[in-house]
Amino acid sequence: MITVDRDKKKLQKKAATLVEALPYMRKYTGETFVVKYGGHAMGDEKLAHQFAEDIALLKQVGINPVVVHGGGPQIGDMLKKLSIQTEFIDGLRVTCKATVDVAEMVLCGSICKSIVADINRAGGRAIGLSGKDSSLVTATKMERTKPDPDSNIEKVIDLGFVGEPTHVDPTILKQSIENGLIPVISPIAPGEDGNTYNINADTMAGAIASAMGARRFFLLTDVPGVLSKEGEMLTELDHEDIDRLKKDGTITGGMIPKVETCVKAVEAGVNGAVILDGRVTHAILLEIFTESGAGTLIRP
Repeated sequence: MITVDRDKKKLQKKAATLVEALPYMRKYTGETFVVKYGGHAMGDEKLAHQFAEDIALLKQVGINPVVVHGGGPQIGDMLKKLSIQTEFIDGLRVTCKATVDVAEMVLCGSICKSIVADINRAGGRAIGLSGKDSSLVTATKMERTKPDPDSNIEKVIDLGFVGEPTHVDPTILKQSIENGLIPVISPIAPGEDGNTYNINADTMAGAIASAMGARRFFLLTDVPGVLSKEGEMLTELDHEDIDRLKKDGTITGGMIPKVETCVKAVEAGVNGAVILDGRVTHAILLEIFTESGAGTLIRP
C-alpha cells in the first residue's frame, strides 16, 4: 500500500503541474519565442538532450520556438587544434580571416547540426540556418574604441571580422515556422562589403527576437539570473530598475551586456526578455509554465 500511495502522490503532482501549465499554454499558443542557447548547458550531453526535448515540446503545444546558438568554447578548442593564435579585447575575440573561417565551420557545421539532430530525435522538425541563408541577417564590422592609458584619447580597436547585425529579414524564419519547422540559427552573417562576420550570439538572438516581434526572448546563461547584492535572484526588472542597479554596482561585468541586449529587445517590441540558468533542468518550461518562473524577467 505504501508503494501505491507514493505512486498516486507522484501522479497527482504531475497532474497538478499540467493544470498549472494549461493557462500558459493557452496564453502563448501561436506566439514566437526566441531562445539564445549556449554556455555550459550546451556542452553537457544530458542537458543538451533535455533542452532539445523542451524545444520540441514547445512546438507540440503550439508555441513557435526559434533557437540561436553560441559556441565560443568549441571555437577556441578548434583554434588550438589548428595552432591559430587569438586574443581577446574586453571579452571580444579578435577575429582574423582564418579565425572567422574556423568559427563558421564550427558554428554552422558541428554545433548547429548537433542541435538540429537532438531536436529531431526529440520529436521536433528542426532546420539549421545562419545569417547567410536567404539574407536573414546583414552585418557590419563592429567598431570599438578604448581610451589610451597615457593620453586618455579614444583609440579605435580593430577586432577584425567581428560584426553586429544591422538588418534582419525574418521571411525565411516565418516560412519555416508556417511549415512546422524549428529554426536553429548560427551567429554568422555576411556584410555588405562581401565579408563574413562572426556575431555575438546574445546580440544576434536579440536582433532576431526584435525583428520577429517575439512574445518572449530567453537568454540562457550560466547564472540563475540577475542577482541582488545579497545573492538573491531578482525576478522582475524594468529599465529604471536596471539603471539603478548598474549605478550602485549590483549589475556588473558580463551581466551588463546581457541585460543591455534584453533591454534593447524589449524596447524594439519584444513583450519580455528573460535571463535564466541554462544548467537547470527544464529551465525554459519552469519559466513559461509555472507561476513562480525560473529567471529574471525584463519588461518594457
